Amino acid sequence: MRSLVKATHQGTREHNVRLVMRAIASLGPISRADVARRTDLTRTTVSDVVSQLEDAGLVQEIGRGPSSGGKAPILLRIPRDARQLIGVHVGEGQVKGAVVNLAGDISHLEQLALDGRDGDDALARLETLVDRLVRATTQPPLGIGIGTSGLVDTSLGMVRWAVHLDWHDLRLGARLRNRTGLPVYVANDSQAAALGEWTFGRHSPQRAGMIVVKVGNGIGAGIIIDDRLYQGDGFGAGEIGHISVVDNDLRCRCGRTGCLETVASARAVLACLAARGPGADARGPDVATRPPLNPVRDEQALEDGRTAFQAGEPDAVAIVTRAARHLGRMLGHLVGTLDIHDIVLIGSMTTFGEAWLDAVRQEARRSALPQLVDDTRIGFGRLGSDIVELGSAALLMTSELGLSQAA
Repeated sequence: MRSLVKATHQGTREHNVRLVMRAIASLGPISRADVARRTDLTRTTVSDVVSQLEDAGLVQEIGRGPSSGGKAPILLRIPRDARQLIGVHVGEGQVKGAVVNLAGDISHLEQLALDGRDGDDALARLETLVDRLVRATTQPPLGIGIGTSGLVDTSLGMVRWAVHLDWHDLRLGARLRNRTGLPVYVANDSQAAALGEWTFGRHSPQRAGMIVVKVGNGIGAGIIIDDRLYQGDGFGAGEIGHISVVDNDLRCRCGRTGCLETVASARAVLACLAARGPGADARGPDVATRPPLNPVRDEQALEDGRTAFQAGEPDAVAIVTRAARHLGRMLGHLVGTLDIHDIVLIGSMTTFGEAWLDAVRQEARRSALPQLVDDTRIGFGRLGSDIVELGSAALLMTSELGLSQAA
């Protein structure tokens, strides 16, 4: 059981540092006075935090801004290249990584196909990718952040279970740390994506929470509460893809039936689209029985499905809309449970566009108190296809520099 203690002076200081850093990153160049106004911190507190960040090379003065009648304010910004970060995504079908600066600018990308590999073979591909990324840095890297599907114990850097990789109790952080000599942090990929959107997505620093839902071949959520990544008692917060939402015998990859992934994921939609035709089961085939992932084949199948959906083909519209409604119902439950008013959707299903998003929103409104859902923004992410790599870099940055801390 986690200890029950009141907030410490150190905890308050770290919270203030996070607020100031996010305000400067989102709104800079900005003056100390404007940072104080935007964060509701006192000017003295902001000045103390800025001095600390200047000493660490994480904030710099860049000159004076326009005067409103008094002395012109000194403007602050985060020097983009004060540190270099490596962010990696261990996804389904490939491993992909980036070299990133503190502003979230990517200077180098690498990716390797897994080609059906799992277990030790998939791990070897990941190690090869990490070696290449380390060699691609142009200055000493701060460390490595890893976002991987599956259940991850971030405190130990351990992948407890990743079904498609056949990884069980893998101490990935320690293994890569011993290999590279660098600090390594590991999180679930949806949780990493939430940190990426929160850190680099230029959202208002006055917001205290966000839910980022990754809807691809799997479905998972990352949850930010009070400016921190919330992982739960067992680090599994956001594992919504394996919550049973339908009473049927559709088999999920986790071994159970009726999970959200069996009816709302890209994998489920592709399976249903492939089964279209006279006599096809309206529920769709079991996700667990779909052929192994093939990124090129699946991308083309998704493009074909999107074309049919946007053209108004009845079968495609029915399949995609049904998937959207299942997802929307889950989002309504999240809003009713957590009362977080900013939900960001990412992943391959977002390519179905505004019509899919509207169906998600409509079902979310039907599934929770209107007073809560009407105040909730449900929209697309801002970071594009590299969000997990950026999120893994954000995990490293916030952990290693003490700017944030997983709750």
